[in-house]
Amino acid sequence: MPTLEWMGKSKVVAYHRQVPYRVLERIPEKSVLDSHGSDCGNMIIHGDNLEALKALLPEYEGKVDCIYIDPPYNTGTEKWVYNDNVNDPRIRKWIGEVVGPEGQDFARHDKWLCMMYPRLRILRDLLSDEGFIAVSINDVELSNLGLLLDEIFGSSNRLACAPWRSEKSGGKDKTALRTGHEYIYFYGKSPSCRITLEEKSVGDLNHKDKFGKYRKGRELRKWGATSNREDRPNAWFGVPAPDGSIAWPYKNDGTEGYWRWTTQKKEMQDILTDPEHAVWEKVPYDEGVSVQGQTERWVPYEKIRDQRKSFGWNTWLDGFGANSNATAELKALFGSKIFDTPKPVSLIKWIVSLAYPSDAIILDSFAGSATTGEAVVSLNADEGLSRRFILIEMMDYADSITAERMRRVIRGYDDQTPRKTKKEIVHIPGIDSGFSYYELGSVMFDADGGLNADVSEAEIRRYIWYSETKAPYADMTAEHPYLLGVLGETVYYLAYEPDGATTLGPGLLRQLPRRGTPTVIYADRCVIDDDKLNELNVVFKQIPRQIARV
Repeated sequence: MPTLEWMGKSKVVAYHRQVPYRVLERIPEKSVLDSHGSDCGNMIIHGDNLEALKALLPEYEGKVDCIYIDPPYNTGTEKWVYNDNVNDPRIRKWIGEVVGPEGQDFARHDKWLCMMYPRLRILRDLLSDEGFIAVSINDVELSNLGLLLDEIFGSSNRLACAPWRSEKSGGKDKTALRTGHEYIYFYGKSPSCRITLEEKSVGDLNHKDKFGKYRKGRELRKWGATSNREDRPNAWFGVPAPDGSIAWPYKNDGTEGYWRWTTQKKEMQDILTDPEHAVWEKVPYDEGVSVQGQTERWVPYEKIRDQRKSFGWNTWLDGFGANSNATAELKALFGSKIFDTPKPVSLIKWIVSLAYPSDAIILDSFAGSATTGEAVVSLNADEGLSRRFILIEMMDYADSITAERMRRVIRGYDDQTPRKTKKEIVHIPGIDSGFSYYELGSVMFDADGGLNADVSEAEIRRYIWYSETKAPYADMTAEHPYLLGVLGETVYYLAYEPDGATTLGPGLLRQLPRRGTPTVIYADRCVIDDDKLNELNVVFKQIPRQIARV
């Protein structure tokens, strides 16, 4: 396979392993909770995206289902809020620290590749085997990015390089051949990548009503897992049935469920206005079940007005919004064009919709104006699903733009679009969701290689468990203060005291409630000889020397 060489590559190919591991510090006053007091598993992280990605590894390695990034295109301009250029001061500082003096002579393409390589390496580690990554780019770095992604993800895992029409008029270039388009690379993590197929119009519309032709679609009540009323309370409401009664999303066993669509969905608004926008059937409850004395109830089904089949996607991504749509969306939220390189929500919603499963984790490590976050919560509201987003933004506007956009989307806002004439203010209702806001905290290890005294014991435990097992962490200190966890037949202990050294000896062994095959014990020192440790099937690991560096 052809490989790409550039000045400084040798200094960055393994740099992702040297990135310091930092803990994440939640900032409650900058976070937003939903109507149930939950952040819905969503995260916004302010800080260098390389260090932030490293901080995610203990909990999210191999668990992210969809990654979308819109990195700097390296166009050479520096006038924007987000410097679309590798001459950003923070990137220059990073190049100087990692690559050294030779980086001063780099062409800007070399600098861009040095910046991208370690970030893509960690992104690959975070991606699940069934997941995919989508990367936006334009002509400047298109070829370089393709070879870079081939090297990191494997050329056999390239799914597509899809052109996207970003400028409806063809772009602003004053040449005969205008571009007016960008590209999106799609790569899987492995051959087992799963992407939900898009639907395209085809097939029979075999019914007709006063609105036109249609066919019967899915029942509007949510089925399957997490289909109880408490899972999505804002989707429990009454819908007028054809006979004037009110239909509620009761399940077959008579318990309370919820509709797949909320009142924010246009199709549901149509049904609430006129029941004929749905197909209605009288459906019995399970045998022996009645609700308010009734053994059957009205059940609505979707009316599909176009013909559809699964097909993948078009080569040319047209009709998914353009830059002008993205600008209009920001003006509605903030009243002005505060960000110069956003993507339209419709485009990112389409990408997110390809992710599998229904509770997919979506990561954007160049979050910018938080289009990806809005796309996730908006799509969840449309479809009644529970995807989660993780947004990372290194610039100082992570709070004032990235997080603030999500606050307004969640709480609702008045459309701020400037108007030439006075009109009634349009209020955009909020979407019931939430997120936690994080800053990068202390490094795990200090300059001398010891455990940083500023890092909590809980974070140290989580880190060591991850470095040992890569498995989800559960706090077991209620059983014993040193019990770290159990995986298979192996039992792990962390004998750690922030204010003093610990010793693995016979006295400590007698305290431990569980023994495994083997029993792994972290401590500052050990007074049991190797032969005895082998006889006891105990593995001693010294703090901090034998704590693995992620």
